[in-house]
Amino acid sequence: MIHFILDNSLLLIGGSIVALVWANLNYEAYEAFSHLLHFAVNDVGMVFFFALAAKEVVEAMLPGGPLATPRQAAVPLFAAVGGMLAPAGLFLLSAYAIGDAEVVRGWAIPCATDIAFSYLVARVIFPQGHPAIPFLLLLAIADDAMGLIILAVFYPSAPLALGQLGLWLGAALVLAWLLRRWRVGSFWAYVMGPGVLSWIGLYVGGVHPALALVTVVPFMPHAKTDLGLFSEKEDRRHDTMNEFEHWWKTPVQVVLLLFGLVNAGVPLTSVGEVTWMVLGSLIIGKPLGIVGMAMVANAIGFPRAVGLEKRSMIVIGVTAGIGFTVALFFTTAAFPITSPHLDEAKMGALLSFLAAPLAIVLGRALRGGTARG
Repeated sequence: MIHFILDNSLLLIGGSIVALVWANLNYEAYEAFSHLLHFAVNDVGMVFFFALAAKEVVEAMLPGGPLATPRQAAVPLFAAVGGMLAPAGLFLLSAYAIGDAEVVRGWAIPCATDIAFSYLVARVIFPQGHPAIPFLLLLAIADDAMGLIILAVFYPSAPLALGQLGLWLGAALVLAWLLRRWRVGSFWAYVMGPGVLSWIGLYVGGVHPALALVTVVPFMPHAKTDLGLFSEKEDRRHDTMNEFEHWWKTPVQVVLLLFGLVNAGVPLTSVGEVTWMVLGSLIIGKPLGIVGMAMVANAIGFPRAVGLEKRSMIVIGVTAGIGFTVALFFTTAAFPITSPHLDEAKMGALLSFLAAPLAIVLGRALRGGTARG
């Protein structure tokens, strides 16, 4: 039972539900609690969530991984780009239509795809072995990688101080390179050495410190091949990068519990224009962008996986509309705590779960979840 809860990120859902109930029963008490833990959770704890995302990106680029060659990666990468451009474009059009310049800051919120929950929904819709599942996983990995870049470039946590950033981050990268060269096998050396230096550099340099380990993880000694995202065989690998994941996998679920508890508490009355902008951009923009750019990739000579037909691609697009975790994080990065749009945008991120039943119904209707689809 515990393994089921942890493997399916149910702690995050539980924390979010408690936050919603608490915020609607006693908002003042919830707000005081959230403010108290916000920095520890969002700026420190989430370092390890994004580190595990970076680890999956690194492994996907190894031999045998879905990003190992340009031809293998082309269609899902095109689809991932489309799945970010179309939602961002829809959001920006909506923002300009209502004439609110501050809302524009939230353009990246609907770019997000939650890997864990999208994967769970895909397993419900598609039979085991269907090519839609690895395609969705690769798309989500690429989405995460681009999301990390967007977070670093477009959402600085403070005014940029490039000198400080370069000094500390440069020291972190040199130390990480030396640890790799000296064949240091303990992941703690990478976390406590270059990881801490990187966190300080990002914090004082104005970049979100939750990305501190993203540049350090690639230096950790790792296997020479990729076994695939969520592969059970990874439990038998004991290289530094996999040991890092084995140790932090459960603590990160606790971090996500706290993340939901600290960030998801919004009054139900906060539903507004920005809520529907986020939700609509995810549920409409994701399938439009993913299917559209996949067709572009096919047109210029990159083939889809065998058995992956257009109707299955549509279902994948809707499933990818579950933004939740990363969308919620982008929301807190895009809007200051005093912004009247913050709670509205959070509601949009939370309501993106509606993409799950929509994808399941659509999959049944289009027969996208069968081997024939």
